[in-house]
Amino acid sequence: MSERIHVHPLNPQPRQIERAAALLRAGNLGLCPTDAGYALVWRMDARQAEENAVRLRALDTKHPFTVLCTTLTAASRLGRLDDQTFRALRRLCPGPYTFILPAAAELPRRFKQAKRRAVGVRIPDHPVTMALLEAVGEPLLTTTLSLPGHDDLSSHEAETFADRLPWGVGFLLDCGDCEPGPTSVIDCTEAEPEIVRVGYRPLALD
Repeated sequence: MSERIHVHPLNPQPRQIERAAALLRAGNLGLCPTDAGYALVWRMDARQAEENAVRLRALDTKHPFTVLCTTLTAASRLGRLDDQTFRALRRLCPGPYTFILPAAAELPRRFKQAKRRAVGVRIPDHPVTMALLEAVGEPLLTTTLSLPGHDDLSSHEAETFADRLPWGVGFLLDCGDCEPGPTSVIDCTEAEPEIVRVGYRPLALD
């Protein structure tokens, strides 16, 4: 039975955030509001939660999930930042932007096992997401709430899915509606950053 945790969208209650963090530490898959719709989140070592996310979204087992971070320092531990990429992240973050970075030399074991050459990272601009990341104390893996056969599911409108949470989701951190998404995706693996998807918010790299 999924747990619905109500939280204030601007000033999330520490007790509610800690409850969600505890469920993540226990290996659950969660639904968390972000600045680009609600998203599935789980810890890097929560294999069952990841398998649930893969099944829910009917994804390939090698699908490259994004990592939610709180700071540029945390992002730099996962991906290499040259001067140009660092300036772009510093200008745009936090925000609804996903950056594909060349994988850092010393990746967490989770990524080494997958032999990742690139890592998608983002620093969200949402008080609830940031509070949850800080409570857990580490980056979280994430993927969008886009489920096959559920075209009527609006990932930014909490009430459309709150009473029919998908199988395998341990909790919903419910703060009401949030920004619609999707994120913009910026590929920083080559010499010049390239916008490969423009999200709901206007974006220019210049």
